[in-house]
Formats: sequence, structure tokens, C-alpha cells
Amino acid sequence: MDGMENTRFSHVNLISRDWRTLADFYIQVFGCREKPPVRDLQGDWVDDLTGLSDTHIKGMHLLLPGMGDDGPTLEIFQYHENRKNDDRAINLEGFGHIAFAVEDVEDRVQALLAHGGSLVGKSIDATIEGAGRISVVYARDPEGNILELQKWT
Repeated sequence: MDGMENTRFSHVNLISRDWRTLADFYIQVFGCREKPPVRDLQGDWVDDLTGLSDTHIKGMHLLLPGMGDDGPTLEIFQYHENRKNDDRAINLEGFGHIAFAVEDVEDRVQALLAHGGSLVGKSIDATIEGAGRISVVYARDPEGNILELQKWT
């Protein structure tokens, strides 16, 4: 595994219909913080990187709660022309959800709902053999991306 000792997780990217509104949701509901600068990317290098032509991307990185100023980020981008993905489901292949550990699941659900989020299923309290007790719910941000809110005891 040569070279692995210098590898670290960097970020997760969400493609958004309205990057600023979605960033505000994650700031207000989960306490993420902006990590400047705001990105406004275009040019030949962006076209070469994405395999698209005349690409224009806007967005920003958000520092994740509890991770510090050098921790991984949530990168929220908006392309000048996004492709729709209306089939987001909890069991869709690929990335499934982003999880946040919270102090009070129901309190955070109320904040999520107040800021335009919605629930996927019901809030559950369960004991997982060998792991402990969990309070957990799957939810969606205002653009339909799936989130997990969890508290282990």
C-alpha cells in the first residue's frame, strides 16, 4: 500500500439546482461553515476536466460540523446546465446519503422541516447487536438529496 499514508478524504460534491440556497440549508440546519472562496469556474481546463463544453460551474465548499478548519468539506456546485436526477431513492446504486451525528434527532428533524427538508421514512429507535442503541431517520434536503440524522447511545 505504498503512498497510502499520505492519502486523506477531501470532500463530497453535491450538484445543486440553486447552490446558494442549498448551502444556506446546510449552514442553518447542520451548522456547516463557508470555506472561501466562492467558486466561479470556466474555461478550457474546466471543459477538459469535465468532458463537457462551454462549462460554467458556481458554488462553494462548506466546512462540516465537528471537523475543524482543515477537515473534509461538502462541496456544493451548480452547473450552468444541470442534468436532472429525479430517481433519487434510498436504495439507488451509487452514493446513498450523507449522515450527520446530532445531539437530538427529533429537534434536528424539526429544523430540517422548517428549512424546506422532508422525511423519507419514520424516525426509529433500535438496538443494533454489538453496536449499541441508535435513534435515526432518513430525510431529504430541499433538493431531494438523502440525509441520515443519527444519535448513538
